[in-house]
Amino acid sequence: MLNYEFIPLSEHALIVKFGEQINHDIHRRVRQFTNYFTDHHIEGIIEVVPAYTTVTVYYHPIQFVKNLNRKSHIEVLPFERICTVLKNILSSLESVNISHGNEVVIPVCYGGEFGPDLEEVAKKNELTIEEVVNIHTNGHYVVYMIGFAPGFAYLGGMSERIATPRKHSPRLHIPAGSVGIAGMQTGIYPIESPGGWQLIGRTPIQLFRPHHPQPSLLQVGDCVRFQAITREEYKQLQEENNEYSCDS
Repeated sequence: MLNYEFIPLSEHALIVKFGEQINHDIHRRVRQFTNYFTDHHIEGIIEVVPAYTTVTVYYHPIQFVKNLNRKSHIEVLPFERICTVLKNILSSLESVNISHGNEVVIPVCYGGEFGPDLEEVAKKNELTIEEVVNIHTNGHYVVYMIGFAPGFAYLGGMSERIATPRKHSPRLHIPAGSVGIAGMQTGIYPIESPGGWQLIGRTPIQLFRPHHPQPSLLQVGDCVRFQAITREEYKQLQEENNEYSCDS
């Protein structure tokens, strides 16, 4: 049986919550529900936004019920109406197919000025720097959601052996491409921004491309692996990436 609940968010939005735990089963439900709206146009639905265990549904409250109320003498509230529609969708969720995400390899130069917190992560977990890098690069990560900043992918699947709390005092400026750890999560800062994650490395790959047809390189459902590179390889890839960005 599919478990879910509807949580009002505003007069034009609600949250569909599938559970409390971050796991593959709930992630599959989130993707199935989100994909339904990709394949089906429903008048009045503006947008659906997936997260770890929830999907936020934005809708036009007046447009959503005007046709229904014309045909009925009973006044129906927008929230009641959309809940009815979503229940019907959720009842047939098993029939919704989800495609396998892309497999993306992210090259990372670990430590040094690119990863100023790598030593702290190693010390916190009683590991060597090399062991932290090996554990991080041997992981297979899934993009559960995009948020915080444009193109910022929240990745699940990191080993608890390198889990490390956030910084007590966030940095005001974190360079784009910085790879960090916060608790059981790992992620990549796509643009320069403030942040409190423990920085262990940096990638020369551009994660957010505002003028590209698909601005965010990573999408929900993608599988990500990290590959350690040298400083020289970083500089070479950075030059190639800049040339590609200018040409495109």
